[in-house]
Amino acid sequence: MHIKRFDDAQPYVAPNHFGCHGLRLQGFEAGGPTNQWVGFSQFLPAGGAGPDATTFEKVYVVLEGEMTVIIDGTETILRRYDSCTIPAHEVRKLENRTNHTCKMLVVIPYPPEAKP
Repeated sequence: MHIKRFDDAQPYVAPNHFGCHGLRLQGFEAGGPTNQWVGFSQFLPAGGAGPDATTFEKVYVVLEGEMTVIIDGTETILRRYDSCTIPAHEVRKLENRTNHTCKMLVVIPYPPEAKP
């Protein structure tokens, strides 16, 4: 078992994100997961990401607040404990349209060149 305390999580900067503070909860470390890493993203009001796509799928889980996910012009609001999978190569945009911080877990596989 590999334990990492929240107080020990290190920040990371996600490309094309704004008004967002990310913490790496698991991954990219000795003894951590070998298939994916887990991030904790805190999006301020008017924060978001994209539009962009990645070559790998990702999973979002909203823990608090709400996030509008826009794909192909279709808007979906994720609220507390809602989750979604964004397939590889799908262009998505994230927008926090509320006056509250949106807190999300993000699960992403390692890029092939970065596998531990």
